Amino acid sequence: MSAHPKRLGVLLESGGHARAHYALVVAAGAAALGREVTLFATNLGCLLLAEPCPLLADAREAAIAGRGVAGIGTLLAACAEMGVRRIACEAGLKAEGLAGMALAPGVEVAGIATFLDAVGDGPIVTL
Repeated sequence: MSAHPKRLGVLLESGGHARAHYALVVAAGAAALGREVTLFATNLGCLLLAEPCPLLADAREAAIAGRGVAGIGTLLAACAEMGVRRIACEAGLKAEGLAGMALAPGVEVAGIATFLDAVGDGPIVTL
């Protein structure tokens, strides 16, 4: 058994492409190593979990894909396939006027207590 904690929390507060992309890189990488990952998006970070995801239209998405780097679209699909739990923060949605926004299939709406309970004693990466 690995010495690393099995659970990992990824907290995304930013709605920008770079941070959202790297939140998915961390989540997918940890899931690929067999860790139980919970991605919690709050405030404008909730845009990552929208259906459709507006970050897919960001110019950076095409630029990184052109350089051979997996983009948000690829990583979102990989995270869903590997069982990354995705939570949109209920308060964050309300705070940004996004309540009622269509979310991707499988995305939960819950609060910070749900996220912290899911992560337990595992580390949390904040982006």
